Amino acid sequence: MLTYIGRRFGRRCGTLCWVIVMQPVLEIYAPDGFALWPVAEGEPFRYLTLSGELTTAEVGTAVMRIAQCNDIDPDPNVGDDRPPRPVDPLGSFLHGLLTFDSLFAGGGLRVTDSSTGITFLPGCCNGLEDWREWCTVVDGSGPVSFGHDPDPVAELVGDTVRLIVDIEQSDSPVIELSAMELRCMLDGVERTLADFLALAADWGRRHLPDQAVPVAAALARVLALPMPAVPSGR
Repeated sequence: MLTYIGRRFGRRCGTLCWVIVMQPVLEIYAPDGFALWPVAEGEPFRYLTLSGELTTAEVGTAVMRIAQCNDIDPDPNVGDDRPPRPVDPLGSFLHGLLTFDSLFAGGGLRVTDSSTGITFLPGCCNGLEDWREWCTVVDGSGPVSFGHDPDPVAELVGDTVRLIVDIEQSDSPVIELSAMELRCMLDGVERTLADFLALAADWGRRHLPDQAVPVAAALARVLALPMPAVPSGR
């Protein structure tokens, strides 16, 4: 699903000149024999766009990836007081997702300008859980970095938001839009993520019935959204 936001029209006959698209995306890697629940096959690395219109296998892929991002053994030597990892494969895989207070989901917000083909992508180590940091750009709190390699940066200059694809390049491509358009974009992202979260909660009821509620709560934390209602029944 494409979330079209920030439409600009020419002065003659209402001609659509260009459209800016902002989408929440997850970094996805090949499942490599994952068998705990159905997932979608795909390329070794790609971005999965989250929305309320994903297939069952795509939702499974998203949940798998978010759990993978947090699949870390408890380490008491660094003050990690989480309980030990369970022995069973499902409990073991979900352990980090269900026990970490602060969760990570590799990805972020992707912005594309259809008139130029320029795409602003989250850099390495950027997390979708921090998507609300974009609000500080509109607030004028200063430039905000979204990862590295490349090094994407968003900044407010007057009433214009500049999305610099790679701040380390002097001739980096740039997407420009108004602060009002960015506010609309972020409202759209929030709705899109809420739709995905509702879909994922229903997916959990069907595929992880015994963990449906804690998994939905964990996904809500990582997406910085309220806990969704989890449908009852199996």
